[in-house]
Amino acid sequence: MKTTADPIRDYLAVVEREASALPVERRQELLADLAEHIEVTRAEQPATPVGDILAGLGDPRAIAATALAEAGVQGAAAAPPRRGKVHPLVPLLMLTVPYLLVILLPDVYALRVGSGVFRIVGGVLLCTSVHWRPRQKVIGGTVVVLLPLVASLIWNETTVAPAGELPALVGNLISLAVMAVGSVWLWRSRRS
Repeated sequence: MKTTADPIRDYLAVVEREASALPVERRQELLADLAEHIEVTRAEQPATPVGDILAGLGDPRAIAATALAEAGVQGAAAAPPRRGKVHPLVPLLMLTVPYLLVILLPDVYALRVGSGVFRIVGGVLLCTSVHWRPRQKVIGGTVVVLLPLVASLIWNETTVAPAGELPALVGNLISLAVMAVGSVWLWRSRRS
């Protein structure tokens, strides 16, 4: 969606576009009602930012879907889109920050256990989040969770990896870099 400097116009444009299957009169009535509500709220609460007023109205797609359903238009969404209860940054931080802490403090056993628990919870939150599509969850989970786990298992349980502190640090930093790149990709590809 191309945005302008006028968030009210953008909001109403989304409602109009999403409700395009409504009869013209009903669609114009819906838009007029919304515009009037916004205008009255702005007059009654001049200190309230426009973004807060629009957020109070709800998702413009949900408003259009409700209007379509009330009008009995075929193909109208029965329920408004789900909103995530957990901010999308939470699972990403839970998947990466504990790993960094374990790299910095490798001798603290409780930290390693806690890191594992946090990463499992972060993985569950990622998989159940509404902020990403299933394909993005699979790619992100593979890069952020699975690849570092497999690399760590290979490193620790086989003789493939070179011995010593420096190679272990380099391996951990590479894993952390892969996780960071995956997390950044997930952040940028999330649904708004």
